[in-house]
Parts: sequence; structure tokens; C-alpha cells
Amino acid sequence: MGMSDPHFYITTPIYYVNDRPHIGHAYTTILADVLARYHRLLDVPTWFLTGTDEHGQKVQEAAAKHGMTPQEQCDTTVVRFQELWKKLEITHDDFIRTTEERHTSMVKKALQELYDRGEIYGADYEGWYCVPCERFFTEKDLAEGGVCPDCKRAVQKLVERNYFFKMSQYQAWLVDHIEKHPEFIQPAHRRQETLGFLRQPLNDLCISRPKSRLAWGIELPFDANYVTYVWFDALMNYVTAVGYGADSAAFAKWWPASYHLIGKDILTTHTVYWPTMLKALGLEMPRSIFAHGWWLVGRDKMSKSLGNVVNPMAMCEQYGVDAFRYFLMAEMSLGNDASFTEEAFINRYNSDLANDLGNLGSRVIKMAHRFLDGRFPAPEPPGPDEAELVKAATVALDSMRQHLDSMQLERGIADVLAAVREGNRYFDKMAPWALAKQGKTAELRRVLYSAAECLRIVSGLLYPVMPGKMTELRRALGLNDGETEPHLGTLGVWGGLPAERPLTDVPPLFPRIEKTEAKTVPGTAQKTAGKPEKAAKKADQAAVTELIEITDFAKVSLKTAKILAAEPVPDADKLLKLQVDLGTEQRQIVAGIAKFYTPEQLLGRTIIVVANLKPAQLRGVASQGMLLAAKSGKELRLVTVDGGDFPAGAGVG
Repeated sequence: MGMSDPHFYITTPIYYVNDRPHIGHAYTTILADVLARYHRLLDVPTWFLTGTDEHGQKVQEAAAKHGMTPQEQCDTTVVRFQELWKKLEITHDDFIRTTEERHTSMVKKALQELYDRGEIYGADYEGWYCVPCERFFTEKDLAEGGVCPDCKRAVQKLVERNYFFKMSQYQAWLVDHIEKHPEFIQPAHRRQETLGFLRQPLNDLCISRPKSRLAWGIELPFDANYVTYVWFDALMNYVTAVGYGADSAAFAKWWPASYHLIGKDILTTHTVYWPTMLKALGLEMPRSIFAHGWWLVGRDKMSKSLGNVVNPMAMCEQYGVDAFRYFLMAEMSLGNDASFTEEAFINRYNSDLANDLGNLGSRVIKMAHRFLDGRFPAPEPPGPDEAELVKAATVALDSMRQHLDSMQLERGIADVLAAVREGNRYFDKMAPWALAKQGKTAELRRVLYSAAECLRIVSGLLYPVMPGKMTELRRALGLNDGETEPHLGTLGVWGGLPAERPLTDVPPLFPRIEKTEAKTVPGTAQKTAGKPEKAAKKADQAAVTELIEITDFAKVSLKTAKILAAEPVPDADKLLKLQVDLGTEQRQIVAGIAKFYTPEQLLGRTIIVVANLKPAQLRGVASQGMLLAAKSGKELRLVTVDGGDFPAGAGVG
């Protein structure tokens, strides 16, 4: 696991202090924490930065609403984030606040340098301004109805003198950099989104706000009548926090960042504004900017107006921190949207944690107490009976290494759970209770040690995701305080569980959650199935297919395509928008398969597509091809290629 760089520097966005944190904030920060923990366990020098964005109009307005000064608003709200990160067991190395002098002084230094070099100039500006987004838009940028294209709220017409950063002169350079470094913007469909944005002429960036309109911000060093535009201020946190302009040794050690984790709603600011700012300052580009999707409730985006925002603190209080961390990491495919419902949470908790992991741990430790006097024996080489168990543990370790590098954490977790399930199958097959009854002591000792060894490995792999519960499990297996934190480089060596250690008895790690009432998950209601005789009659009435010539078939170009990303089409229950790789190009295909597949189930599949179909618009979304699927009654299955490593773009026929 880990990148080839000698260090791992990961950042979250810095969060606005105009309101309390929600599940979106929690998700990004837990993801960064899990990645940082994995790299630390590989002995990779790691730095994890998070923090708060404390300037701008939204903060000023929130302060006025609450009868506070802006600084009091910041000081009050930042505590909520700090308390939540403590509750979620976040191990950040630094927490930056943009009101801190170490940040504001360096922002001023950067602004003065750019101004002195002619990269910033003054000019009159006329445009449409969105207060919530704190952004100017031209007439053509506005959405239908003359509203903000991002938040869809009303905009104001403003004419004022401001200062501008010469962002436009870096457009060609930025396009070239993105195309030459495919890892720079991830996942691939977000890279294409940014390149699409850059097909239009790039304007210079207004980087000031007059104090007459907005007083809460970093004062421009060259004009005291203005403060800095909040995005120019906020984006600088990633370099000011690691010593830019103040500590050259620290900056040289940590910069460039390995990953900037962001939500997809702030893609443009991070993949257009930020790189051009760095280029103008003569700084190296970050290795990767990774945009994850949104958490939805059913198919709806979480919003305060809908009243469906998930409170992470409440979830942790009810179900436990580690279970909450696990669900977020296991449920979302990085880069795509995911749905959060309490029922989905309970189902995954009961299946993965209570029935599988917790059950295996409880059975192994109880039987070791019952039959082995509470100590595991010295290990013996695994025999044929243990072959599948050892293989599953090895696959889990290799999978986690691979999928961490490719930012597919949920796939790595799935393979670790597959090893847990193999542990339960092994336990059931070997039936240690029967071995004890038959007096087969040697076999009993081997079986219990092997099952415990599987638990040692999977608990190590899940430690960064569930540090609290996995520490409990590892202690219960006889590991001491210096061994509960695993070393991932040696974790997969079979036989690493210390022998003859006294075991502790622990209560169930994941007590099953009993559903007190039935809940309907949005989008999963099923219609009543039709009568069997009706289905049979329909099958008997299959239409006679008209025969065609081989030349007719030759007109259709069928190719293999690998699914890179998938997400629902807004306001279209049946449609999914897919980004697919055809070997020589990437395309977008809209398919009516949302009732049969979730986006997460599609990632990585190699399917068959009609590659020479004329493009079409489905619900206003462009579709460049059609996938093949088989349908029988109410069942639908994709036509896929046998073997996951088959290349994309291969001809079919």
C-alpha cells in the first residue's frame, strides 16, 4: 500500500464554520483518517491536515444572525468540529484555522508577491453575484431562470472595482498538465468534467471584495479597502499549514500533497483555481485531487431545507463510532454518490459486523477458553484443511494493498470480509466442538489456532477503519498493548499469533441490532408479481424474429467496455449514468438499469456496448452508446465478459 513518494500528505477540505458538521464532513474526514492510518502502519512518514474555513460572507451573515462578532462565531462553531473529530477518533496531525496568524500572514505574503509581479491587477467588474456561493457569474453562466448555476438561488447584479488574478493565461498550461498526468484529477469522470469546463475561455479570477460589502476577511496587503476573496484565502491552507513562506524545511518535507480529498461540489475551485494559483507562485502541483460523491437519503441530496441531514454525532451515540466509520467506508464507492438510510446501516451492521466478524471472534475465543484453558497453542504449519483459509487471508491483504493504491477502499474491505466469511465456513466445516468431544486434541488445537490467526490478520487490516473495536479484538486474542497496532508489512506472515498467552474474555463486539419497526427504504418498494399463468402465456407468445444477413450484423460495432463510474440520473428512477473505458477513449452511456443494479455493483465490470450508435439525449443527459442486457420477465442481467482482466475496447462478434 502507499504511493511511491517518500511521504504521504493528505488533506480534507477546510470546513465552513457557519453551521454544525454533518455526515458529508464526517465522511471526508474519516476517509482521510483511514488512509493516513494505513500509511502510518506501513511506516510511511504521514501528515494529515484538516481544519476550518473561517472568513467570508456566509460566516459574517451567520455571526449577525446569532448576535456575535465573526470571530466569536468562528470560535463557537469550530469547537463542534473539534469535538466531533475527537468522537470519531480522527488522528489529524494538524488542524488549521484560517483566522490564525500563521495562515493570514502567508496569504498576504503570497498576494503581495503576485501583485508585485503583475499577476494581480485592478479593474471595474460587472456581473451577477451569488451570496451563498460567494462567486461572480456572467450572464451566460446563469442557470435557467437567471439563478446561480451551482446552488440555484437568486443572484444580485453588482458593478464594482475589484482586483483580479490573471488566471486566464494559465488555461493552456492547465489543460496540458491534466492530460499529461491522468492521476492529477481522480476519478476519471471528474477529470473529464474539468477538461469540459476548460473547453470554454477561462476568465481572470476576481480575488477581492470591497470592505463596504464584506468586512470579514484577510485584508489585501496592497489596498486596505479590500479583503481577500474567500477561495483565494481558503485554498492556501494546504501550503501555509506545512510551512509555506515560513518553514522551508517542513515545506520541503511534506509538499506536494499526495491527496487533496474534496467533495464533487468544489471540483472547479480545486482543479482550476488552485492549480493556477500554485503555478503563478512557482510551486509544484499536488499529486492528486480526489473528488468523492455525495451522500443521498434514498435518491435525494441531503439538505437542511428537506430536513434530511444525518447527524453523525447522534449516529455514533446510538450505534457506536466504529460501526459508523465502517458503514461509511464500506458503503460508498469512491467517486460515486451513495445512499444513507438507517435501514441500510442496520442491514450492513448485522450482516458484516454482527453475523460475520463478531460471530467468528466470539466463537473462537469462547472455545479457546472452554477447551484450551484460555490459551492458544504454538502454531503448526497449515495443512490441506487450512488451504482455503490461508488463501482468503492472503487475498484480503493483497487486495487491500492494491485497492488502497487505486482509491477503491470499499473493494479492499469487501475482500477482508470475504476472508472473515471463509473463517466462519472453515469453523463450521472443521466443527471444533465435535473434535473436542472425540478427544482429537491435536486437530482441535490446530483448528482454533488457525481460526484465531485468520482473525489476527483481518483485525489488522480493519484496524484503520475500526481502531477501537479491532484493538478490543486483538487484545482478546492475546496480543499485548504494543502489538494491538499492526504492522502491515509483516501482517500476512501466517503463524504470527503469539502462543500460550492468557486470553481475555470480552463482551460481544457487535451486538445484533434488532429492528423495532419495519422501515421502507426509498426506491426499494416492489410491485406485486404477476400470476404464473400470465407469465407462461407471455413466454409462449414470443415474437418470430426476422432473419438478417451477416452484412446487416456487420454494421453493428460491439466492443468490450470497462465501467469506471456510475451514478443516478437526477429525477429519473430508472436511469444510471455510466462512464466507460473503450480502450482508446472514454464515453458516457445512460442506461435504464437502476432498478436492477446499484452504482456500486457496476464498478469495474467489463460489459458489451454498441459503440457506433448515434448519440442521444435521455432526460437531458448525453448518451454515447448502448449496453447489452438480457431480460426475462422482471429480471434483467448485463451481458458481461468472463474474466475481469479482459481488455477494454476488444471487438465482439
